Amino acid sequence: MAAIRLTCAVNNYHWGKHGLDSKAAQFAATNPDVTIDSNQTYAELWMGTHPSGPSNVYGTDTPLSAIVEECPEQALGAKVAAKYGASIPFLFKVLSIEKALSIQAHPDKALAEKLHAERSTVYKDPNHKPEMSIALTDFIAMSGFRPLEEIAQFLEEYPEFRALVSQSSGPFLDALKSGSDVDAKKAVLKALFSELMNAPDADVKEQLALLLARVSQAEAGDELSPNALVQRLAEEYPGDVGVFCVFVLNVLSLRPGDAFFMGPNDPHAYISGDCVECMATSDNVVRAGLTPKLRDVPVLVDMLTYEFGTPDAKLLKPVPFAGAKHSVVYDPPIDEFSVIKTALSEGQKEEFAVEGPQILIVSEGTGILVDSEESHPLAPGYVYFIVANSSVVIEASGDSGLVAYTATCLP
Repeated sequence: MAAIRLTCAVNNYHWGKHGLDSKAAQFAATNPDVTIDSNQTYAELWMGTHPSGPSNVYGTDTPLSAIVEECPEQALGAKVAAKYGASIPFLFKVLSIEKALSIQAHPDKALAEKLHAERSTVYKDPNHKPEMSIALTDFIAMSGFRPLEEIAQFLEEYPEFRALVSQSSGPFLDALKSGSDVDAKKAVLKALFSELMNAPDADVKEQLALLLARVSQAEAGDELSPNALVQRLAEEYPGDVGVFCVFVLNVLSLRPGDAFFMGPNDPHAYISGDCVECMATSDNVVRAGLTPKLRDVPVLVDMLTYEFGTPDAKLLKPVPFAGAKHSVVYDPPIDEFSVIKTALSEGQKEEFAVEGPQILIVSEGTGILVDSEESHPLAPGYVYFIVANSSVVIEASGDSGLVAYTATCLP
């Protein structure tokens, strides 16, 4: 069988959306054994073979990993199996965010191996975790450092921010005025970010209280303005230094279908919305703010690349998928994964074969998936594993058309 329907694990992290407001919950509810509680948060739906949230063959207790391990060259394709062994090299997720996630970054391969060797109970695997997110609804995130001129402007406009970086702000501003080279600018940015993230808790709480008292009297602006974001994040995480990251990190506003890529050692935080997310198979996260979980500030400060620039530089534009009429591919600069978006109007079909393994999820509409042996129903939340080198046809049947996202590894 070329296409195998899956049952996927859903989790209930505190930052998830409640009940059926959550896309993760809506999609998990396609499993008749799942009952959605309107008082519960539903944060992530995991699709793949990661042991923290493995998928099963629909209606059975058979894990997808057993199918892959039985014959990896057939399931994954010879090239993918030779490179990554008997496991899918990516993890595919749906995220539903009501409350901001932590200020975080993911280690590169060398750092992941080092952290795992030193603290395996915290960093549970030796793999890197580049990741890409594609918005399903309106989506807000922070990613990468702002242009340094914007940070300098915020130092002038927000004395509470400047008070927390009093030692580093002078050299930072001097480097900008003197036209220092990029490496020098990265060095002063690192010093400023380090001082901010290491600020004493009492100082952070004092300056945040002063900041909130002042901005609450000012015009908040739209939901992406610094004043509005400060108030939102401070309400979600009172007294947290991560609130001040609004002044140093880019704020991204994505519409459905917009995507951005987070490479290793790249700071980011999701603020609100629903998305599909694909990453290398790892669960390594280094956190430093907006979280009740372990904060590893020294590692985070030291690991970042301190690249800076405009929000547009973080976006990843899709390109036409070879040989397909109704599909585009989001293809980040890493080997483990790409994501294909297929958008069909009523009665339209799309046929393609991929040399690597695929995991498909329907986000909108209804239809059928036809492989070499049979047809399978498609509806929002239906998830299928498609064996490598299989030719399949996706067809929309409802008057609203159909949208599907397919994670794959393109050899």
